[in-house]
Amino acid sequence: MKEALFWKKRDDGSVVCELCPRRCVLREGQLGGCGTRGVKDGTLYALTYAKPCAIHVDPVEKKPLFHFYPGEPILSLATVGCNLFCDFCQNWEISKRRAEALGQEEDVPPERIVALAEEAGCRLIAFTYTEPTVFYEYMLAIATLAKKRKMECAIVSNGYIEEAPLQKLIPLIAAANIDLKGSKEFYRKRCKVPDHERIKKTVVALKDGGVHVEITNLLIPGENDSDEEIERLAKWIAANVGKGTPLHFSAFHPDYKMLNAGSTPVRTLLRARGIAKRHLDFVYLGNVPGLENGTRCPGCDALLVDRSQHAGVSFLEDGRCPTCKRPLPGRFSGGKR
Repeated sequence: MKEALFWKKRDDGSVVCELCPRRCVLREGQLGGCGTRGVKDGTLYALTYAKPCAIHVDPVEKKPLFHFYPGEPILSLATVGCNLFCDFCQNWEISKRRAEALGQEEDVPPERIVALAEEAGCRLIAFTYTEPTVFYEYMLAIATLAKKRKMECAIVSNGYIEEAPLQKLIPLIAAANIDLKGSKEFYRKRCKVPDHERIKKTVVALKDGGVHVEITNLLIPGENDSDEEIERLAKWIAANVGKGTPLHFSAFHPDYKMLNAGSTPVRTLLRARGIAKRHLDFVYLGNVPGLENGTRCPGCDALLVDRSQHAGVSFLEDGRCPTCKRPLPGRFSGGKR
């Protein structure tokens, strides 16, 4: 256990967690809604600190991050827990587990995570799979050490985090993929989030803080896949984050509490891409093999990153199109790969 950041004690002896907008009020022995933060002897602790449930080396494209060092391996990790309660969760086996279900797993301290990345030849680390906000202290410690080692970190997140912890994290993060799930009504119905404006503010704050931002939207048939909702999302991204922001539409498969919902048809993904391309330069499709996801220059249509294999192969020259010299939004290694 490690004492949590961003909490305070109340006059009645309870504590309030100030990490995410749920602001759970907890008494002795209680866990927060995320299942990872609990009170012991009047102190709030991060109960999953140094207890990852998954550590893997993935292609960075799998996060998905398409404009962030294509083709690079990225050490990826998570602990159990999440601060959203989505009916359609695709990772519920680990995101819905709680700290009280943990056994006597061996601790993996932040120093060991950074060492594992170096041993695997990774200069990138991702906090992903579940929700990194709920293992905030662990993430912060790893990212601090990684920055000292000239490594770069990324988060794959639902964006449901308070402003103060977000601002403390931003200087340590190079890239973020934030899941924008749908309308206010969709968040209330399917994620038990009373107001999703905090998530939109997270996206803008990351962009304003110099973090490379990409967006993912999981399309669920009959829930958030209407033409109007897709266009509203693309227009908001273009106006608030930028026309060059990569947007990933991802196919849903029945899972968790939505086993009777249908899988997303390929035609829905293609329709969504067509709508979003009216407003955004880069729209990608995920969770369906065989769909074309190469990055093309918005200026001359030259192929800039080939993703016909799982990891991208870049033809960029110092982050620019080799044909028309137009810069590509994102972070890229110098020269061709």
